[in-house]
Amino acid sequence: MQDPLKPPTGLRPPGRRLWVSVAEKYMLTAGELEMLGQACRTADELDRLEKAVRALDDLVVRGSMGQIKSHPLLAEARAHRLLLERLVGALALPNEDEDAGMRPGQKHAAKASEARWRDHVPNGKLAELRGEAS
Repeated sequence: MQDPLKPPTGLRPPGRRLWVSVAEKYMLTAGELEMLGQACRTADELDRLEKAVRALDDLVVRGSMGQIKSHPLLAEARAHRLLLERLVGALALPNEDEDAGMRPGQKHAAKASEARWRDHVPNGKLAELRGEAS
């Protein structure tokens, strides 16, 4: 069995940096380690795609009917950014001020709740509304 802190073989520098930044700080389950590995490989692929995009002479190409359209690498890089965001988000890593992380749906619900009640509660603090302010 591989040491959980050791990055999987074949990772390039972006993937290794992501692995080390997460694996050294958090205790992950086997499933989370696999998801982290997928995120690291996606980070490596995204790095290669971004280098390829920067090397392009032009960001547009001609389509089958001669029309101008964006280069396919742009869409692929965008898709990899979204995938990386989802994979890292699915790890539900806690923020610095949290003991445990929230899943993406929980983060969305918390943000929606804060936004919903911000305008209905003086200073956005329920304790003041209930008279519990110190």
